[in-house]
Amino acid sequence: MMKNIIEIKNLNFGFDKNKLILKDVNLTVPKGSIYGFLGSNGAGKSTTMRLIMGLFNDDQNSVKVFDTSVSDLYPEGLHKIGSLIDYPAFYDHLSGYDNLKVVCILRNLKESRIEEILELVGLSEARNIKMKKYSLGMKQRLAIGLALISNPELLVLDEPVNGLDPNGMKEVRELLIKLNQEHGVTVFISSHLLLEIEKMVTHIGIISNGEIKFQGSKEDLNELYRFQKTKFSLKNLKNFESLLTEHYQVEFKNENVCEIVTSSPKQIAEINTLLVNNGAEIHQISPAGGLEEWFMEISK
Repeated sequence: MMKNIIEIKNLNFGFDKNKLILKDVNLTVPKGSIYGFLGSNGAGKSTTMRLIMGLFNDDQNSVKVFDTSVSDLYPEGLHKIGSLIDYPAFYDHLSGYDNLKVVCILRNLKESRIEEILELVGLSEARNIKMKKYSLGMKQRLAIGLALISNPELLVLDEPVNGLDPNGMKEVRELLIKLNQEHGVTVFISSHLLLEIEKMVTHIGIISNGEIKFQGSKEDLNELYRFQKTKFSLKNLKNFESLLTEHYQVEFKNENVCEIVTSSPKQIAEINTLLVNNGAEIHQISPAGGLEEWFMEISK
């Protein structure tokens, strides 16, 4: 039974051998996951995705999809993969339905699938509206519908929420979660919008300057950085500044909140006891980290 839908081993790639874009990249995308591939602009995300889709030549055969080298997978393997790498070209004078119909005709796919796709991406009521009247969010959902028209097992999406307003981002996020949980589609999604990605992914890979800096489940990342910083909220914080700075690395956020670098749950309990024994009225203790903070720490 195949455990990983995408496997990349020791991948080096560049258009100039003296200036590599990707350096010894190792990456595994588990079947049934939503894998967030994170990195700043220029980190190597899009190049990696183009290699996965066979748009760039993998001379080393370092990239496997469905346990098959990319060089042997395409074009037959395209029916198992839906992708949104570059924004697709739609016919503005045609309706959403007719745009999907054109693709079905060109790819010899069943047109009966169109209604199901429009329902899935929430565009049934807009099926007969011309594309030029679609909002950006509607166009993005139709683009995902285009990627789904062949009923793929894997979706490869490069920055699918880029340029969308918060409501559009929410629509796309809910759609991808639905596809994953209800239809078993594995999703490999790249983005630099960390807070949005954090809401949907099960696994994370972080790339910086062409190198993988972290890879694992969301729980692995949480555990790794869970106790890096802890937020303490207490009354009259100023009265305890010297006590805290004498023993710990502290960053004061405002008159009531500080963040303390901690290494374990035991240390958090010790800080709590120290403060309480010295008369502090503590209102809240919570993890200060998040994906954005972790990303900055890992990729710096």
